[in-house]
Formats: sequence, C-alpha cells, structure tokens
Amino acid sequence: MAAKIRKGDKVIVLNGRDKGRTGEVFEVRPDENKALVRGVNMVKRHQKQTQSQEGGIISKEAPIHLSNIAYLGKDGKPTRVGFKIQADGKKVRIAKSSGAEIDG
Repeated sequence: MAAKIRKGDKVIVLNGRDKGRTGEVFEVRPDENKALVRGVNMVKRHQKQTQSQEGGIISKEAPIHLSNIAYLGKDGKPTRVGFKIQADGKKVRIAKSSGAEIDG
C-alpha cells in the first residue's frame, strides 16, 4: 500500500501530550505504522559516552503512531490524504478537503 504520510511532509499532532503541535516528518517506519516528527514528542534518554559523541542526558524524538498525525494542507489546516490515478496512469496523493494534488 502506498504511504499517505511521507518523509518531508508537514504534519500536525491530533492526540496526546503534543496535541496541536506541528513539525516535519524526517523518518517513517511503515512496519510499525509510526513516524518521527522533528521537535515533537521529545523524550530524554541517557547516552553513554563514545569516541564520536559525548555522554549525558540527551533529548530526542520518539515515534508517533500514524493515526495520531494528520497532513497539513497548503491552507494550514489538517486534511486526510487520498489517491487518484492520473490519465497517464500515475498514482498521486490528493488532499481530501480541497482535492488539490500533494507534491512529492
């Protein structure tokens, strides 16, 4: 199945501690149905020191379930994502609210 949320998409969080916050998806995990959104769902983790990085408590993004995020349309409102087959047989994503094509 084609992905409705992809890397680089601007999304808004619908549920949970960070409800209403927006960010850009920088990793999608389709096997787990989860995504990582920059600056959202931050958690603190203890990091052991290595040659390349310093040790201590670091903040990093935790995965969010895809059902808890929605694509942000051009108008800045959350919308559902659908698919449409073009005349040349190409499958493209569309915003359900406006019917506009989503670049990507």
